[in-house]
Amino acid sequence: MNQTNQRFSGRVAIVTGSTQGLGEALLHRLADEGLAGALVTGRDHDRGAAVVDRLAAKGCEAIFLAVDLAVADSVASIVPAAEDHFGVIDHLANCAAMTDRGDVWDTTPELFDMMMAVNLRAPFQLIQDVARLARKNGRPATVVNIGSVAGYGGPPFITPYSISKGGLTIMTKSFASQLMRDRVRVVQVNPGWMDTPGEDAIQRKYHGATDGWLERAEASRPFGRLIKPAELVTTLAFVLSDESGMMTGAIIDYDQTIQGTGDADTA
Repeated sequence: MNQTNQRFSGRVAIVTGSTQGLGEALLHRLADEGLAGALVTGRDHDRGAAVVDRLAAKGCEAIFLAVDLAVADSVASIVPAAEDHFGVIDHLANCAAMTDRGDVWDTTPELFDMMMAVNLRAPFQLIQDVARLARKNGRPATVVNIGSVAGYGGPPFITPYSISKGGLTIMTKSFASQLMRDRVRVVQVNPGWMDTPGEDAIQRKYHGATDGWLERAEASRPFGRLIKPAELVTTLAFVLSDESGMMTGAIIDYDQTIQGTGDADTA
């Protein structure tokens, strides 16, 4: 493989769902650690512009691309946009996800298809495109997928979400195996219940949550809090860094429950 000429100096990352929550927190952490370039993705132009400005203040050149991850053609525009601007891509973090509710009785085909498109097909496309660019450039790349402990089964009210995250686990291992000789590493991190703006919206929309729900939920957890994006990104940044060495195909659980032990509601 021939090393391509890099038109941009430093590491470059694509992070989906990076206009708020975990994706934004990860980009700030990477920028604090010297990330030189970033492609910010999401649907809200104003939030995207604000993230770009905050990254620029940290010395990270960022661009925003409005995308709809449920639309294959929209997803297909992401890697070319990053390549056109930066020339290379070193990191991909698949942080965006749909968490809408549905069980075996009330999940419609439309909800199922949308969930699979955003949570499974979009990461599939993006890893394909990043891997193709890495092979063309002869340059290593690292992917981190955000799974979920719900991918092991999960409560009934998030059945399609759990299915999508279970599929992501298989994808992570399959792609990690296929891409090793191209020096593309693929790792998955499975968080549990996390305190994000998206979770607040979901709790209020589907579970009738009112002000104070977060404090009540945190009081019930073993560590006295829900996972905070700022702490989870420490693990994500490690996975994306050279310090994680040849780690690939790993599935890392990051939660206050242990699979196969006790009652998940009281652990």
